[in-house]
Amino acid sequence: MRARIIKIGNSQGLRIPKPILDQTGITNDVEIEVEKDQIIIRPVKNVREGWDAAFRAMGERGDDEPIFDSNISHSWDEEEWQW
Repeated sequence: MRARIIKIGNSQGLRIPKPILDQTGITNDVEIEVEKDQIIIRPVKNVREGWDAAFRAMGERGDDEPIFDSNISHSWDEEEWQW
């Protein structure tokens, strides 16, 4: 598919047809990268994608307990700290 670069204010842009956006999952923000003589545009991934399911599975396995003792104390707390 060919497209034409268009003027947008002081910049230039490219109109991307909706079917291409649908195919790639691009809805809002994108990452743009230049590799040799190519411009690579990809959708921004949600960094927390899948966390809901992972936490739900952990809860079902009983694997959602804190990994540290909440009663952690250090001698510094007793000796050095003044209230």
